[in-house]
Amino acid sequence: MLEIGGIEIQYGQRLGEDLELATLHKQYDSVFLGLGLGASRALGLTGEQAPGLMPAVDYIKVLRQADDLGTLAVAKRCIVIGAGNTAIDMATQMARLGATEVTLVYRRGIEAMSATDHEQEIAKANGVRMVTWAQPDEILLDDQGRVAGMRFAKTHDQAGGLTTTGETFEVAADAIFKAIGQDFEGESLSDATAAELARDGERIHVDETFRTSLPNVYSGGDCVKPGQDLTVQAVQHGKLAAHAIHQALAAKQEAA
Repeated sequence: MLEIGGIEIQYGQRLGEDLELATLHKQYDSVFLGLGLGASRALGLTGEQAPGLMPAVDYIKVLRQADDLGTLAVAKRCIVIGAGNTAIDMATQMARLGATEVTLVYRRGIEAMSATDHEQEIAKANGVRMVTWAQPDEILLDDQGRVAGMRFAKTHDQAGGLTTTGETFEVAADAIFKAIGQDFEGESLSDATAAELARDGERIHVDETFRTSLPNVYSGGDCVKPGQDLTVQAVQHGKLAAHAIHQALAAKQEAA
């Protein structure tokens, strides 16, 4: 990418911490916000910060960048919460890395899982146990405050809505990985200028050319609207926004 020329990467700067949108707005003719969804959704349970419980994407990031898989910490008994490809990938990788028990738990049935059938079959072939119609109820901790397992509430479909049956069960585990989706990090847009951006719920509102409500500020990817959360989709947003930015700057030059 850098071989294209004219591209500068500035490291160690984070929007919402040591960098403000107002500063970028003043220094550049246009700004593109490709913030993604950097925050993992919370379970909303006591003990969620306990050692042994972490977002699946955090572990997968370490896994993908490891030069030696033998250096990775691998729990013997793992619980993965979720139903998408990230959850399946996490469960499969833990089984392949040597975990003796890997249990994937989802609050609805198999037919509602967003992970592809192919990914599900790979997980099963690697010994992953899938438990459906169950949702997290309580994080179980040992005497040192570390994860010891989880209590789940059994669920069922009632008139099109999900509800608990009143029954619970427990699964022992040394590690719990949550893969229940990502959220937008609001702290990224915490300065006064960013606060003026129109939003659709948590997502930044853009028009068909990916322009935001602020002049010369564009945005794309997962942070603008719900979609398939695919890299190729985010890249397409960037491409279309770049064309729109080019046309807007060219029009200004012609007017000058």
